[in-house]
Amino acid sequence: TFRQVSLLEHLEISQVNCLNEQQEHNLRSIVASKKINPPGSSVYLASDADEQLLVNICFNQAVRIRTLVIRTKVAAEGPKTIKLRVNNPSISFSDVEGAADKTFAQVIELSAEDVTEGKPIPLRFVRFQSVNSLHIFVESNQGESEQTRIDAIDVLGVPVEATKDLSGLRQEEH
Repeated sequence: TFRQVSLLEHLEISQVNCLNEQQEHNLRSIVASKKINPPGSSVYLASDADEQLLVNICFNQAVRIRTLVIRTKVAAEGPKTIKLRVNNPSISFSDVEGAADKTFAQVIELSAEDVTEGKPIPLRFVRFQSVNSLHIFVESNQGESEQTRIDAIDVLGVPVEATKDLSGLRQEEH
């Protein structure tokens, strides 16, 4: 099988942002190292006014994304319904709230186990072929809590450049 790597090393950190984040618990703090935030870390991302978050992850080159990892230390505050869009850099809550599911690249219901254990979430690979920015709309959390908490995010796949010479790749896609 084709080896996937963490794409966090290809983040464009200056462009990474999150709407409705707390100033002291922000997205940049958990991805600034360009590696997945370790379980022992004390930094995390938390929502501010309500449970929703709009996480905007920008890459410095086009990537193909296969898998997403989202981990939280507080099960009730872990994301539940997440809706993904790609390549929509100026996205805001008005673009995603109430939007039909079909307008998203993928809609995923996460279990408490998925987010407390940071289980890999497979994506519909065909919809994430040439991604410059990934947008994760966290619509709800596990415990219907006012606050959503994310301790770590990882995005796995391959840079598009790295796949150009792999003609054998086509056969395994469906």
